[in-house]
Amino acid sequence: LPQLTDELDEQLLPIFLEEAADQLRDLTAQLRAWRAEPAGEAAPHAIARLLHTFKGNARMAGALNLGEVTHQLETRVEDARRAGAASATLIDEIENGCDTLALAVERLREGPAEEVPAETAAVAEHGAGTPAAGTVPLPAAEHEAETDGGGQRATLRVRADLIDRLVNEAGELSIARARIEGEMRSLKTSLLDLTENVIRLRRQLREIEIQAEGQIQARVAQAHDGEAEFDPLELDRFTRFQELTRFMAESVNDVATVQQNLLKNLDDANAAILAQSRLNRGLQQELMGVRMIPFASQAERFYRIVRQTAKEVGKRANLDLVGSQVEIDRSVLDKMLGPIEHMLRNAVTHGLESREQRLAAGKEEVGEIALTLAQEGNEIILSLSDDGRGLDPERIRQRAEAMGLLASGQAIEPAGLFDFIFQPAFSTATELSQLAGRGVGMDVVKTEVTALGGRIEIVTEVGRGTTFRLYLPLTLAVTQTLLVRAGTQLYAVPSTMIEQVLELKDKQLAMLRDKGEAEWQGHHYPLHFLANLLGDAQALPEVHRRYWVLLLRSGSQRVAVQVDELRGNQEVVVKNIGAQLARVVGIAGATVLGDGRVVLILNPVALASRGAAHGITAVQPAAAVPAPVAVAVSEARLPTVMVVDDSLTVRKITSRLLAREGYQVILAKDGVDALEQLIDERPDVILSDIEMPRMDGFDFVRNVRADERLQDLPVIMITSRTADKHRNYAYEIGANHYLGKPYDEDELLALVAGYCRKAH
Repeated sequence: LPQLTDELDEQLLPIFLEEAADQLRDLTAQLRAWRAEPAGEAAPHAIARLLHTFKGNARMAGALNLGEVTHQLETRVEDARRAGAASATLIDEIENGCDTLALAVERLREGPAEEVPAETAAVAEHGAGTPAAGTVPLPAAEHEAETDGGGQRATLRVRADLIDRLVNEAGELSIARARIEGEMRSLKTSLLDLTENVIRLRRQLREIEIQAEGQIQARVAQAHDGEAEFDPLELDRFTRFQELTRFMAESVNDVATVQQNLLKNLDDANAAILAQSRLNRGLQQELMGVRMIPFASQAERFYRIVRQTAKEVGKRANLDLVGSQVEIDRSVLDKMLGPIEHMLRNAVTHGLESREQRLAAGKEEVGEIALTLAQEGNEIILSLSDDGRGLDPERIRQRAEAMGLLASGQAIEPAGLFDFIFQPAFSTATELSQLAGRGVGMDVVKTEVTALGGRIEIVTEVGRGTTFRLYLPLTLAVTQTLLVRAGTQLYAVPSTMIEQVLELKDKQLAMLRDKGEAEWQGHHYPLHFLANLLGDAQALPEVHRRYWVLLLRSGSQRVAVQVDELRGNQEVVVKNIGAQLARVVGIAGATVLGDGRVVLILNPVALASRGAAHGITAVQPAAAVPAPVAVAVSEARLPTVMVVDDSLTVRKITSRLLAREGYQVILAKDGVDALEQLIDERPDVILSDIEMPRMDGFDFVRNVRADERLQDLPVIMITSRTADKHRNYAYEIGANHYLGKPYDEDELLALVAGYCRKAH
């Protein structure tokens, strides 16, 4: 072809590049249709029309050489269309020509396109072609412009970093709202505590009034004859006292009124926050929709990689994309493009046999590679499978032994054996090429997937093929989670992993411990305690009336996890946790709660399986790999102390002291409340006050000692009444120890530790 001088137009070139992505994708689709029906008329006609449009756009943008090449290609297609049925060789040539066009467009984008301001980068509607670097496809703005050809929607170009910043700021709004909600919950709790204290204050004030009236009556009875003619209220010594009690009664009523008004205002504020949260969630979803792009937008480049790789190694391969309309976060897709391309090249180079080997094995000459996408909850499952030779365990073992990763003859499970392919510089290729076999790649694939909070499963069968199943997050911005507590730490578990939450009594939990697993709807879930999975082998579950076990599933793996407490569902903003933590198996990310606490987002299924396969699960169809052995939840429990006191301050101070020393604390505000809780819970020791409403400490101890189940339960009485009379009476009714307020912390902790050791 004669070499022409390009005269690129800075204003028109970005428009041409934007449209070229769509046209090249349509060309690829029509070529596949033509190959499927070589004698058809529709496909070659559509190809010729697309090439004609492409040629005109290229010349208009000043890419004269590209326009000339397109013209020659268009001529070939027109000749083939007039000649009738096209041969496979001709279609291959046309396909190669279209690949040349794609490469030329890429060069134009990387060269002259770099001089174009970032604001004019290519942005297309959903389903658009490959976006330029640093841009994101956006949904078209809903501005309709009626033309002779019908409705036409306007498009808006926005920089990708601006969209990312808006999504992040919407997430920060969620965190700020969560903080307000937390503060309002605390305020409501404080107001309810205030209600109790007002009731107690009113009762005490009434007692003062009764005492005052009694003293007045007694004073009247003892009054001298000369003073009898005066009413007691007329005497100065009584008048001021009576006035103060009346003033205090009015003040208590005023406080109660203010407290009721505050509760009403709080309810109104809660309603406003709820409306604001709905608006905020809608804004987030709209912004997330902007970030989502269909996987099909990258389909053309994957077809081209398979074609070029097959041509390079002298094989024939067909790529089938299933579920390509599934939408995925742009940032996730950008990070996975390289790994997917490498796996496609590997599938052609290493996975598929040569033509002769395939025919000898009774297979079709053309190898089949399938790239399947499916959305399951908040995860994207990407499966790449081929019908090739499968992974050869013997060659992997030989290579691992040669690299010193495995001792000669050492027994190893298939899961561990296939894990070696993710080691750096590990390759079983017999010869190197520019496409694959240089020992670089699969370790990068694992690193990228793990950094995104995903994981890989391998399904392989010798002679039949291999499937790599990648589990990726749908989005990296916002996710629904269940907040749980294990010990003193809060964690978030993605809601999409939770199949069921079991609320069990002590006996039911003991049955699960004996079996070592939970069973639900025919599936088995190995039982674990979350703190043990996180590496704290000495951690023990707390004592509760009810126990909570989460039944989790991720892919084909299932696990049951016991936690100490459920804190409710919460939509969280996923934050970047950095390169160090991103490589830790089982940590899917982190979030910030409204009170500023950083909470890790866990994948307990990966935590449970990391010991067996380091996060990579290999499944052999012929002989399934046994599930990881469950770490039995210990029957031992955390030492538990019950604190019974009507003073909110004493309860808080004592519970903080004990919790700091590693005890589980149960709080009761009087004897009646304590007895109600003792019906379902048995602590190791009780700390009780004496003077309490409804039931004082002495009556409480008598009730405890009268119960056969609780009669041996240690009771330490802590009170401001230190007289021998009270002390002796406490010992008579069954108290184990008697301390005065303020108590010595070391003495109290020593007593509690001693009683807890006896209990355990």
